[in-house]
Amino acid sequence: MDQVLFAIVLWIHLFFAIIFIGGSFFIWIVVWPSSFDLAEDEKFRTKIVGTMSKRFAFFTNISVGILIVTGLNLAYQMFGTTPDLLSTVGGQILFAKVVVVAVALCIMYYNNMGHAKKIKLLVEENKMDEVSRLRKRAHLFSFLTLGLLVIVTILASLLQVFA
Repeated sequence: MDQVLFAIVLWIHLFFAIIFIGGSFFIWIVVWPSSFDLAEDEKFRTKIVGTMSKRFAFFTNISVGILIVTGLNLAYQMFGTTPDLLSTVGGQILFAKVVVVAVALCIMYYNNMGHAKKIKLLVEENKMDEVSRLRKRAHLFSFLTLGLLVIVTILASLLQVFA
């Protein structure tokens, strides 16, 4: 029964990781570039991307919560409450994954809460030079977050091999 429970929790974890990571790449690779094809007006483009991003953020927040709960459950099922967790290769990989996830989430939420809202306000105020400058910074943070999420998937794969 423990293996069945593990498989179910792992599937749930992977499913929500796909929504979170796949959706993040979809917005970066498809939504944002397509917005240039849909509208030349910067205000309208910002509204399109902002509306889609806000809807995705709802699912992102749910996914992050479920990923944390299922991740803790999987870690417990894999390692128990072993005090020397960091002395095993699997434990070290898990620790690295947790650290990278924490950093990625901090950057992502900082970027979304700070930059996205400010960009929307600046567009409404027609301060396009400031928008351009802030967008470059927001894109850098988004790109960094995506890179960290790729590292998380690599660590997750290694965890399945070495745990």
